[in-house]
Amino acid sequence: MRSSLIGKIEKAKRYAQEPGRVTFSGLTAVFRGENDDHKLSYSNGKWHCTCRFFSQWETCSHVMALQQILGKMLPKEALVSPVETQAAEK
Repeated sequence: MRSSLIGKIEKAKRYAQEPGRVTFSGLTAVFRGENDDHKLSYSNGKWHCTCRFFSQWETCSHVMALQQILGKMLPKEALVSPVETQAAEK
């Protein structure tokens, strides 16, 4: 293996230990729920999920799970649900 590639592999391992280096600005995922698969997306500062609960509350267990999984890799506004934002404003 070439030494330059070895160096890149080592750098990638170091970066992987520091997830705070990555910030998602958008993503699309399929979440396998207990009853069905749901398409989730984050774009332009907003979450969307195809589950019924999300359409009423603008958040759901699928979004909350991704917020926990991705943690530091999401921008601050992606970690707060609209319901929490509204409650904080009151």
